[in-house]
Amino acid sequence: MKKGKYKYVVMVDDNYHYADEDARYKYGEYDTPEEAIHICKKIVENSIKYKAGVTAKQLLSDYTMFGDSPFVLGGGVHFSASDYAKEYCEKICTQDQQ
Repeated sequence: MKKGKYKYVVMVDDNYHYADEDARYKYGEYDTPEEAIHICKKIVENSIKYKAGVTAKQLLSDYTMFGDSPFVLGGGVHFSASDYAKEYCEKICTQDQQ
């Protein structure tokens, strides 16, 4: 990362401690919205623990209860961790069936 003023801050909530701001932490600061969203996606992906035979619905349920939920502050960037988690769960479960 370059030195200077960052415009996009990735924050992470813990779904297990929903609405507990004390469980929230700052992950990092980024110069572009694309960088921040890329990091958010990786955080979600790392929170989803796939096991063979598990359905997308089961994976999403586990993520919703226990996963990390990143979001971006700054610049009006919108990233929905839950929407991306749903998409990612469906993707990895579909790949397993092929």
